Amino acid sequence: MEGNYYMIHDYWIFIGVFAVFFFLTVSIYLFSQNQKFKVKNAKLSTANKMIQQRLNEVQLEHIGTKLNPHLFKNILNSVQSHAYQTYMSLDKLANVLDYILYESNNKFVSPKEELNFALSLIEINKIKVNPLFDFRIKSKINKADEIYEEKVFAPLLSVDLIENAFKHTDFLASDSFISIQLEFEKRIFTMKVSNKASLKNILEKEKSGFGSQSLDQRLKMIYNNFYTLQKSSKNGIFTAELTINLGDFYDKMRYS
Repeated sequence: MEGNYYMIHDYWIFIGVFAVFFFLTVSIYLFSQNQKFKVKNAKLSTANKMIQQRLNEVQLEHIGTKLNPHLFKNILNSVQSHAYQTYMSLDKLANVLDYILYESNNKFVSPKEELNFALSLIEINKIKVNPLFDFRIKSKINKADEIYEEKVFAPLLSVDLIENAFKHTDFLASDSFISIQLEFEKRIFTMKVSNKASLKNILEKEKSGFGSQSLDQRLKMIYNNFYTLQKSSKNGIFTAELTINLGDFYDKMRYS
């Protein structure tokens, strides 16, 4: 009996020591895992802050220039509705998409690149217009200008003015028209867009304050005192004229 007693006693001591050891092992393991999770959470938190900061920077640089799905929809609808011009349309579309996917991520592109993009975008939108529609496009571009190929132009600035003209024009009205003038001369970029809108679009524009405020914000943040954007509305004719003194802006960039 006495021998059994000591055996049972030793057994419970063993169980107790094992339980303490097991508890300590589990505690150390959990503590270790908790520390690892804390480190991982700290790294994730830091990464999240960096991502958020980068998103804020992108939003600041590209307010209003993230390409709206409607832009792609309009482009693809234009291509689809005129199968006989498919080859030309796809060629222009490829140029536009390449620019959007690759060049628009840059802080600046050259006037040459932005002007080529603008002309391609105009041609794609033009496909859906009746050949008899009063569509006027005029370009005066000095390719010999000293900053024609310098990185001074914020990408996609021309999108809003072009898209608004096609979006707010009543193509069925007999007196409707779209007029687009592009000029790059003496280191100055000028874009003037006019169109005759329907009564419905006139009311919508008056309600919304006519035009995209995001374009104004982006121009102000990037070019500050080196640009003007004038908008007017008279007798249903809307006109927007953007002028950017890229030459003076380029000089400031070089010497600052």
